[in-house]
Amino acid sequence: MKILLLFFLATFVAFSQTVEYHVDKSASNVVKFISDAPIENFEGVTSNIDGYLIHRSNDVTATSSLYFEVDLRTLDTGIGLRNRQMRDDYLHTDKFPMAKFTGRIVSASEAGVGHNVTVRGVMDIHGVKKPMEITGSLAPSGSRLRLRSSFEVKLGDHDIEIPRFMFLKIDETMKLELDYYLIKVKG
Repeated sequence: MKILLLFFLATFVAFSQTVEYHVDKSASNVVKFISDAPIENFEGVTSNIDGYLIHRSNDVTATSSLYFEVDLRTLDTGIGLRNRQMRDDYLHTDKFPMAKFTGRIVSASEAGVGHNVTVRGVMDIHGVKKPMEITGSLAPSGSRLRLRSSFEVKLGDHDIEIPRFMFLKIDETMKLELDYYLIKVKG
C-alpha cells in the first residue's frame, strides 16, 4: 500500500512540475514594427528582447505566465535621423525605454509539431497599460521553443503622438512581429 501511495505521489509531482523557459539571448531573435505611410513604408527592427514563459508541465493553459520586454532604445529603422526622432520625439525612450507584455496562455491547439496559442494580458508601452489578446505559435526548435506572433498596436491607445513627416501622417496602427527563442532553465 505504501509503495502504491508513493508511486501516485511521485507521478503527481512529476505531472505538476513547473517548467520555466527564458529568452535565449544567443539566438537570432527578431522584433519588428512595420509602419505604413502614404509615400513610404518603413520598419524598425531589434533583437533586444528578454522575458520568460513558466507553466506546469501537465497544462500550459491553466497555470502559465508569459512576460516579454523589448528595449525600444535599440530599434533601428535604417536611417539615423529617423531613429533619433522616433526615440526622442515620439516614443520618449529616455523615460519609457521598454515595451512590456505580461499575460498567460488561455488556449492552445495542436498545429503540426507545435501549438497555436492565444495569450491574454496587458501591454505596457509609453507608460500606458492596455489589455490585449495576442495569437501566435509555439513550436519546438531543437532544444528550444520558438515563439512567433504578429499583432497590431494603436499608437493613440498608448498616448503616442502620430508621427508626421512633412505633410504626411503615418498610420496610427503599427504592426508588430515577434520571432524569438526560449530555452529551458527549470523543470
